[in-house]
Amino acid sequence: MDEDIPEDAAIVLFDGVCNLCSGFVQFILPRDPEGKYRFASLQSDVGRALLAEHGLATEELDSIVLIEDGESYVKSAAVIRIATGLGGRYRLLSPFRYVPKAVRDRVYDFVADNRYRWFGKKDRCVRPSEDVESRFLG
Repeated sequence: MDEDIPEDAAIVLFDGVCNLCSGFVQFILPRDPEGKYRFASLQSDVGRALLAEHGLATEELDSIVLIEDGESYVKSAAVIRIATGLGGRYRLLSPFRYVPKAVRDRVYDFVADNRYRWFGKKDRCVRPSEDVESRFLG
């Protein structure tokens, strides 16, 4: 996809205009000092290309997506995998992977359906600060 993306990078795709989603990225950044995670908005060319490459709908921009080790994870599976990857106390979310996906994703979808109302929406994607800009694709 991109020569600048390390082979072992895990890529988090997020809704770049959603305050909750952008907040999740801001939550990850300081808890990932090794820079395991790279980021791209779902609306970006890189984001759309990665969605298409993994057979995911490019018009449905309501999910966190994790691309890792050639696999894609969406919704609750992505959030649980990211939390587990952060280590420490965030690994405590790991057992939730045993909760049926339909149940987990129903909760995820409820939050996703209400995220703009509860957390607001930006007019456009915000630019990352210089100290973490290299971790953002596209």
